[in-house]
Amino acid sequence: MIILQARDLAKSFGPVAAVNGLDLDVEEGTIAGLIGPDGAGKSTLLRLFIGLLRPTSGSVTIAGLNVATQSAKIKDIIGYMPQHFSLYGDLTVAENLKFFADLYGVGKAAFIRRREELLHFSALGPFQDRLARQLSGGMQKKLALACNLFHTPKILFLDEPTTGVDPVSRRELWELLGQINKDSVTIIMTTPYMDEAARCRKVGLMFEGRILAYDAPAAVIAAMTDEIAELAAPIAPALKALRDGPGVKSVHPFGDTIHIVLQGTGDLDAIARRLAERGVAVHGLKKIAPSFEDAFLALSQKRESWRT
Repeated sequence: MIILQARDLAKSFGPVAAVNGLDLDVEEGTIAGLIGPDGAGKSTLLRLFIGLLRPTSGSVTIAGLNVATQSAKIKDIIGYMPQHFSLYGDLTVAENLKFFADLYGVGKAAFIRRREELLHFSALGPFQDRLARQLSGGMQKKLALACNLFHTPKILFLDEPTTGVDPVSRRELWELLGQINKDSVTIIMTTPYMDEAARCRKVGLMFEGRILAYDAPAAVIAAMTDEIAELAAPIAPALKALRDGPGVKSVHPFGDTIHIVLQGTGDLDAIARRLAERGVAVHGLKKIAPSFEDAFLALSQKRESWRT
């Protein structure tokens, strides 16, 4: 069943098209990730989904409700966690939970039961008397999640929920998201991290306000037809030597190595000779299976070539 549907959705700010004629269907119960470079339109798209922004054209429906015309009903079935800390820093954990419970009209008996569930779920029980501004970044994110779950939303929108938190907190937040999703809550999230996008059930690759692909991460990778080679060499001189070289479609750093998108089947011996001629020491060069990041960059570069 489709829980969210966007059709020909567009949002412009003056001459800038932040979201540009976008179509998307999100199935109920999935975890959908949106990834793309800064300025791709991810945060704008989330705000259009929840009705914080009015579209220039097009429409969004959630559970059959039109976001533009049925906003009062929409707010009862969604949760939204913005990228930056949005709670009340001068209230304690317990006071923030009470405030959001009142906001959602949760009765006293239901509040007491749900508060204990959420404090246990978020592991914030020992900190309920601490001011929200005194929590760590990861704990603030957990509190924001808990506050958005009082009314048990059908769909939860998260804007870069793990940005600015340490690796342990990132793992803990993902564990919490998994628990939320097991309760049939659909999650739509933006993320700057390729590894996080690859963990989503479906992922949308955004570029210049459009979704270039929306599918399971494995399917996105499988659709890539180019072959990839991994090069271990000094990065800066190797990149300079390989750009516009024969047999090379594109190159990009990948951790402490370089990934080369090959023209056709690619001639690794010719690439190695070119590097040697330019005095670049090669410590390793081999063909590898493409990564999710390779697939995203290939789609982005294809889009740029269409535009030009």
